[in-house]
Amino acid sequence: MATITIDNVEYDLEQLSDNARAQLGSIQTVDQKLAELQAEAAILQTARTAYAAALKAELPSDEDA
Repeated sequence: MATITIDNVEYDLEQLSDNARAQLGSIQTVDQKLAELQAEAAILQTARTAYAAALKAELPSDEDA
């Protein structure tokens, strides 16, 4: 028996309506996409940090200004 817990209440998946199972599937799809986007955001933030460091290295130092 597969179950899911929502708001501290355990539900038997087989007892859920087709619509409830469809909503659950949609939530799972959205959660997966959010995780992918969060990973992509982390990659982009890392790249931004690297670009900022490279830019800083290219700027004239205080002694050169």
